[in-house]
Amino acid sequence: MSSQPDPYRPETIRTDKRRIACDGSGDIPAALGHPRVWLEIDESGAAECGYCDRRFVLIGGPADTH
Repeated sequence: MSSQPDPYRPETIRTDKRRIACDGSGDIPAALGHPRVWLEIDESGAAECGYCDRRFVLIGGPADTH
């Protein structure tokens, strides 16, 4: 089994904040990402970015599987 991330599976980021910003950066410079958007984690415990499909999960929330 490979330790490489699955390129077809969106990245999941665990956070302790309900309001987060996403600009698509991370391993790439911010200038190569997308416009910054603010996301609000709702009662499901997760929010997804409409640009890059990153999934933000509230630590300890219903969607947190760790």
